[in-house]
Amino acid sequence: MTGSFSLSSSRRIFILLLLTFLLFTTAYAQTYRSGQYVEPAFEGWRPNPDGSFSMMFGYMNENWEEEPDAEIGENNFFSPGEADRGQPTHFLPRRNRFTFEVTVPSDWGDRELVWTLKVNGVERKAFATLRQDYLVDNMVIASETGSLGAGTSSPESRANIPPVVTVQGDNVRVARVGEPVDLTTHVWDDGLPKPRRESTNTTDELDRRMMRRPSQVTVGKINGLFLSWNVYRGKGKVTFDPPLPKPWEDTRTSANSPWGELWLPPSVPEDGIYDVTVTFESSGSYLLWGRADDGGLYHDAYITVHVEE
Repeated sequence: MTGSFSLSSSRRIFILLLLTFLLFTTAYAQTYRSGQYVEPAFEGWRPNPDGSFSMMFGYMNENWEEEPDAEIGENNFFSPGEADRGQPTHFLPRRNRFTFEVTVPSDWGDRELVWTLKVNGVERKAFATLRQDYLVDNMVIASETGSLGAGTSSPESRANIPPVVTVQGDNVRVARVGEPVDLTTHVWDDGLPKPRRESTNTTDELDRRMMRRPSQVTVGKINGLFLSWNVYRGKGKVTFDPPLPKPWEDTRTSANSPWGELWLPPSVPEDGIYDVTVTFESSGSYLLWGRADDGGLYHDAYITVHVEE
């Protein structure tokens, strides 16, 4: 009786381990480090006080490591009208939501605005319209980025207003290859939503997280103010020191990203001043993108750097 029970238990354990392996294999079989395309995304629209409308776009880079470039032109353009609508030409890994906005006039009507991207030989398009079901507000933005968890709201979430990021000094600068450039940024925030300041993970909780099947993992953003600087346009390696949190949805457990399960918000300077040095390995013109994100809402700033040999 005992021997039969042990054999049965061993088989159950083996089958359970096999199923777990197959689930993880299936979930991650279609992820890639490089060589894949970038899917442009229309996130929605919102009205502006002057009667115009802002169409909001993001993208999904199917690569986990490759950050491809697509210059404005036949591989990266909008239509109808001007090809250049302020879209990025350098694409960070994985999902990047609400990356930029395109303003259209009050008489836009029911026309479509199309963003076309061709990366690694694959062409994809995003179609933007002013259909009512694409209307977004701050609560929709916070919900779409995962900062509201299961989608529930609270008075604190509704009272939240976006942070304000301001670059100190000139917005256009000249630098040399290999020479660090000082970048000072001021960030103001209302303190909402309240950040998670210290880890509440117990050993049992971590064990439960590690044992969850991929289908049970939900993307949730950890609330907390952070500043991130990245390349928006420009080819060549750029290093930011100190390393800053990633604005893209890196869901790996130990990732330096609000979507990482063990991530904690960095300390906020009392005066709101962040000092970062930027170093360029190649000459050229770069547009750097700074984003202040409080976990629910965001604000962007840009700086152009012309790098000489």
